[in-house]
Amino acid sequence: MLRSRRLAALASVAALGVLTACGQQGAGQGVGSNYPGRPVTLTAPAEPGSGWDTTARALAEVIQEENLTKTALPVQNRAGATGSVWLSRMINEYRGDPYQIAVTSLPIMSNKLRGDSEYGYQDVTMIARIITEYYLVVVPADSPYKTLDDLLAAIEKNPKSVPVGAAGDDRLPFALVVKEGKGDPRTINFVAYEGGGEQITALLNGDVQAAVAGVSEFRGQIEAGKLRGLAVLRDERLTAPLDDIPTAKELGYDVALGNWRGIYGPPGMPKEAVTYWQDTLQKTLRTDSWKRAAAQNQWETTYMEGAELTAYLDKTYEEIREGMQSVGGSG
Repeated sequence: MLRSRRLAALASVAALGVLTACGQQGAGQGVGSNYPGRPVTLTAPAEPGSGWDTTARALAEVIQEENLTKTALPVQNRAGATGSVWLSRMINEYRGDPYQIAVTSLPIMSNKLRGDSEYGYQDVTMIARIITEYYLVVVPADSPYKTLDDLLAAIEKNPKSVPVGAAGDDRLPFALVVKEGKGDPRTINFVAYEGGGEQITALLNGDVQAAVAGVSEFRGQIEAGKLRGLAVLRDERLTAPLDDIPTAKELGYDVALGNWRGIYGPPGMPKEAVTYWQDTLQKTLRTDSWKRAAAQNQWETTYMEGAELTAYLDKTYEEIREGMQSVGGSG
């Protein structure tokens, strides 16, 4: 009788353990030699047309075309607070899950520094940096602002009359340009959007007079003649067909700022899964298919992982902190 009671107690404890594990998605999942044994979800935590979305879909397309992973790599959009909503879910709902990865960039730093998120890059598994993209200031093709000087003069004269579309990570670069022009960044009439798709709609509808985002988010509309680039925040000009857009430095504004973009997983992601994606990403970035996508979107492939990536992120975090302080928090 004693033995059967002991077995029953052990069975109850085991059952409780199973229920507890099921209550937290992905907690403590291990991976074997057959990883990934099912589709891995790649999340773009913004709207379609955003830089994160463009990056996620380009990656997934190349990986699938080149047969670099054993299973499907579906891309999903989960917009909210410039990535903060999905970041929170990755931390609180998918801890240890090897089947969830996501695209990220500067907002994983700036949101925390601004107090818009309690989490940052330190709270997740940073897998790799893959590209650097530069910021571009644009206006509608028929805008009265023909140059960056025109736009900044209008903002200085009457800031409220010049709404500027920008996602969370796009405010700082434009604020730095305004500061370089001896304006007050705190007066900029920023209008928040989740990404380039929403900003383009706002520009074409007349809801904003100008916008700033990554080059790839505006490239198509510039080539279609619907938007006009006033300045790219890069040391050198972009390549054709966008090589007619001047750099901010050419115009007398000493601002060049790149937005790194990378892939992260939830906290506690198994080491084997991290290594798998680091290897897969490196193979992806070496393909001709990826090189074509990068050239089309004016991306610089800047792969980084491990201790080198950690040092880079820590240094960049402090630079962003200093930049935001220099513009009075308007970044």
